[in-house]
Amino acid sequence: MKTKAISSIFVLFAIAAGMASMAPDAFADHAEVAIVTVDESGFSQTCAEAQGGSGCYVPVTATVDVGGVVTMTNTDPTGVHTFTSGTVDGFAPSPDGVFDTGVLMSGDAFEWVPEAAGEQPYYCMLHTWMIGTIIVQEAAAEEHADDHAAEEAAAAEEAAAAEEAEHAAMEHAEAEDVELMVMISDAQVMGGTQIELEFNVLHLNYDLTATQNGEVVFEEKGLHSMELIATHQIDALGSDENPIDVEVVSLGIGAPGDEDSWTGPVGQVTTAKVVPEFGTIAMMVLAVAIISIVAVTAKSRVVPRF
Repeated sequence: MKTKAISSIFVLFAIAAGMASMAPDAFADHAEVAIVTVDESGFSQTCAEAQGGSGCYVPVTATVDVGGVVTMTNTDPTGVHTFTSGTVDGFAPSPDGVFDTGVLMSGDAFEWVPEAAGEQPYYCMLHTWMIGTIIVQEAAAEEHADDHAAEEAAAAEEAAAAEEAEHAAMEHAEAEDVELMVMISDAQVMGGTQIELEFNVLHLNYDLTATQNGEVVFEEKGLHSMELIATHQIDALGSDENPIDVEVVSLGIGAPGDEDSWTGPVGQVTTAKVVPEFGTIAMMVLAVAIISIVAVTAKSRVVPRF
């Protein structure tokens, strides 16, 4: 009765140890692993047959870190066993000398500390149907894999941010060095004077002032040109004797309302004297006037009578 009770206790211990070793979180760092024998595995090959020929050690495949501790214990109360590194072919064993517990009586244990990564097969010299495998991995390989990946990702992100900042600084510096050019490409009589400003940059913010005889005839602050050309209407007509003086003051290059990000020249002043030419409408009016004069003249012609 005592023997049966002890056997039951060892069976429970073996099952518990097996479940613990197979649980994914039980030995997450694989610093230690325990391997035990199945009860009555020395008298019967049932354990081997039930597990495809490799179920007499629990766990049949164990994982441990390099430098970790593998504890091999004979928990079979009915027989003696060995844990011998190597392989076996049928009844022909081939030990490789990595470790050998020798004959372990029931309750005896043996510890092995692996020094190199790899798979290590083993078997029982006394019962060659008992085989198992120990997988030795680099210490804490799984534990630090995610941390290493996170560190690499953080380093890559930091490098990308630094590169972006450097690129932005270069763009800002280049924008600061822009030589702004503003010219009046056209001026026509269009119910006043219509001027056409031409820039060499996009998104220029500027102030525009026009004077004639010292009086302001047009003034607009905070203008923005999305294109390279901007047209403005001035309610005054210039001439060679009385031109219109136009002044353009640069406020910066960038989106309107976002002054803090504007780049380029600030405060640059461009001036020009404007004498408008007759535009298309003026020419049409002139043509109509000439035609009217010709028609009136034709109607007034004296036709002699005979």
